[in-house]
Formats: sequence, C-alpha cells, structure tokens
Amino acid sequence: MTMTAEPIVDVAPEELQRLLDAQRAAQALDPIPDAATRRDRIDRFVAAVLEHGHQLAEALDADFGGRPPTISMELDVLGGLETIANTRENLEVWMAPTPVPPAMGGAIPTFVQKRPKGVVGVIGPWNFPVVLVFVPAVEALAAGNRVMIKFSDMTPRTGAVFARAVASRMSPDEVVVVNGGLQTATAFSDLRFDHLFFTGSPKVGRLIAAAAGKNLVPVTLELGGKNPAIVAPDADIAEAATRLAAARLVNNGQVCLCPDYAFIPKAGKQAFVEAYRKAVLTHFPTFVDNPDVVSIVNDANYARITRLVEDAKSKGAVEVVIVPEEEKDRLPDATSRRIPPTLLLDTPADAELNTEEIFGPVLVLHTYSDVDEAIAYVAAGEHPLSSYWYGADTDDFQRFLLNTTSGAVSRNDFALAYINHAAPFGGIGMSGSGAYHGKAGFDTFSHRRPVAHSDLPTGLVGAFVPPLTPERIETVASTAAAVAADIVSRLRRPDGLG
Repeated sequence: MTMTAEPIVDVAPEELQRLLDAQRAAQALDPIPDAATRRDRIDRFVAAVLEHGHQLAEALDADFGGRPPTISMELDVLGGLETIANTRENLEVWMAPTPVPPAMGGAIPTFVQKRPKGVVGVIGPWNFPVVLVFVPAVEALAAGNRVMIKFSDMTPRTGAVFARAVASRMSPDEVVVVNGGLQTATAFSDLRFDHLFFTGSPKVGRLIAAAAGKNLVPVTLELGGKNPAIVAPDADIAEAATRLAAARLVNNGQVCLCPDYAFIPKAGKQAFVEAYRKAVLTHFPTFVDNPDVVSIVNDANYARITRLVEDAKSKGAVEVVIVPEEEKDRLPDATSRRIPPTLLLDTPADAELNTEEIFGPVLVLHTYSDVDEAIAYVAAGEHPLSSYWYGADTDDFQRFLLNTTSGAVSRNDFALAYINHAAPFGGIGMSGSGAYHGKAGFDTFSHRRPVAHSDLPTGLVGAFVPPLTPERIETVASTAAAVAADIVSRLRRPDGLG
C-alpha cells in the first residue's frame, strides 16, 4: 500500500495557546480525577492506538522509505503495553496519600498528597515516534493530567494517522496531537506547560530546556549518547559478538540505546570480528534488496552517517563491511538509504564519530590489554544513556559499576534495564535528566504535596518571633555550642562515630 505524504502545515502559536487554555480549564473542573476516570482515559487512548495499529505500521514503512510493518508493530505499537498495563493496574496504590513520620514527637501528623501537575506537553522523536509518545502520555494520564503531544515532523504520515487515531477516542481537552514543522515545535516548547517531556538528541534537548527555562517549566529529557560495551576478559568472545551484533542492528542502529562502540580483549580481536560477521549474515543473508532491512530515516541522516564513516577511514580506520561479496559495490546506496552493517577497526582518537552519536548500523571496535583501560575510557567520556558489559559478575564488573556513570547498565544483553517496567528509565548529564516508566513515570508527572496538621493548644510559630528574651538567647547559644562540640568530638575519632 502506497501512502502519500501529507504536507506539513504549521500550527499557529495562538492555536497552540488556545488548546493549552482549553485543557487547563477542563483540568480546573476536575483537578484530581479519580482512578476510574484515569483508567477510562488510559483505556480509550490505548484502544485508539491499537485500533489504528496496522495503519500506523504502514505509515512508518512509508515514512522511513522501508521499515517492515512487523517491526513497527512489535516495537512501536505494541512495545509499551506491558509498562502501560503495570501502570493501569497500580493506579489506586500509587494515588493513595502516603503518611510520613510525624514531627514534634508525634504532635504534627503529616501525609504526602499525589496531585496531577496539570497539563503535560510531550515532544516525541522520529525513530520510535509512536511508543515514545504513547508511554509517557499514558503515565501522564495515570497521574491525572491532560496531555498535548507534538509528533515528529520527520514521520509526517505516521503523525497524521496518530492524530486521527487519538481524536477518534479522546476529547482534545483530554489528549490532543499536534503536527507541524520547526515553527510549530518552537512554539510548542515555548508554551507554559506544567511539565514538558522530550525525547530526542542532546542538541535539541538543550533548546527545549532553554525554552522551558524561560517559563520555569519542569522538564524531563530523554536523550542519547555514545553507549559503550565492554567485553570482559572472562567473556565468551563469540557469544558476546553475536549478542552485540543484534544489539547494534535493532532498527538498523537507529535506537538511542544501541551500543556505539565496544572494547574487547586484544587477543580476541579476530575471533570477535569473525563471530560478529557470522551473526550479521545470519540476520541479513542479503542486504541490498532484503525487505527486512530498515532504511535510514532520511537523506540528511544518511549523509551524516556516511560522512562519519568516511572521516574515520580517511584518518586510518579499517572498514569491515558485512554483506555478501557481490553486494559490496552496491552499498551504501543513497536512493534506498541503505548503509551496510559495518565494523570500524583501529579508529583514531580524532575521528568525529568518537564524539558524535552514530545512529546507524556501524560499530566502532577498540581493543584493550587491561580491562581497566576500557573502564577508564568510558569513565572519561560524557555519561551515556546505557552501558553494556558482557561477562560474569566479577570484580571487574563491580569496578565498572563503581567508576562509570550512565543512565542504565545491562549485562550480557541489550536494553535489559529499559524493558523492566518496574525500573526507572532515564539518562544523566548529556543523556538526559529525570525518568519515567511505571511508578517512576507516575511520580514524574505528579506533584507530591506534603500536608501537615496541628491540633496543639498553642501555635509553634510564636517561638520564632520576638521578643528575644535573655533566656531564649542563652538556650540557642548553649544548644549550638553543644551540637558543635558533639560533631567535633566525633570527627576526632578514627571511625567518626560517637
């Protein structure tokens, strides 16, 4: 089925503001929706997406210029359902007020109320444009919010289908989908939301954070980075290579969680290359005309990836292209935007792809003599969204956990921390800020407001205003001196304990 691209029409800032005002007015009429209302909104939203699942998959195939609908159904349409089911089932527990220990010896009981923040803006990416707005929007609904979604303009056909799908089940004062180009995206990020959620690149993330900062809008940023993989000295080289090949080729490498580079023991280099080659050819025995291949999303990204590879080669990197011999002279192909699975060996430090996220089917391979060299290299770089370790849970792995920082760590497989709906998912530093998935998402989109009570016969606040009597001055001074003396005495002891 051929789908014609619908023209990208920008939405005027005044219309965006009108949509926000309408959602805010509706929220004011029901500021803390009950669990039944939230669950109904979630169910209708999920139904809208699933009812249009095959249309969304066909649109994604057209937008990418080649993406198997089965992959889109598996990863983009159905990919978030387990997390969504967990969120739906736990609503009452998460919504319930949480008591905290009372102050003043029990005289001031306190609990924490979970309030919706209000209207949440969600800005989605192009690589998984459905699931990466689907899941955060559901979690915002679970927390009792209204949601405005800005769909990626790089997948316009999918955006048009998604907008129609959501409108078929949801009122625009509950969830509304906005399509448009850069002008719309800029105006959307300038809106005074109660929370703004963005998935995309660090470059755009900076712009989103700056725009939100002007309005003091809290932001969750789900970004990317140079995700490392270390194959440990004790690892099975062939098995690690097989698993890394699959990890690098998910969505043809267009995943923010894909490993960008790997460190392997120097002695295992040839064995790794051969095992990686075998694994790739098992997944893709042909490549040029294989209908299972996902194309690079657009011409700009195709040009960027091929430029990065050429830059590395011009500086001394050795390219290993993994396709049948008779196809090597036909790839990469700009018309179909197919870049072959590639290993880059002996890549010099000044190659651009050592600092720029590749987002394609290219893995940079480094070797080490001592695994601490690899750990130190990872630790010295920007914090990635995910780190990978292939090998046993040894002292080496524990040093890796101690000395490196990343959004998540997965050992012996791809994106394990991401698929566990009970674990928070998010980055740190250049790979993002904040987290979502399950309870973490509910908390992200909720304001946790402490509520304290006093039934004391006299107010406490009177103790903090004049008159400053001699007795009061003496009490404060003697208390401060006693506390300081106690702390100093503990500092003088070797164990720091009193």
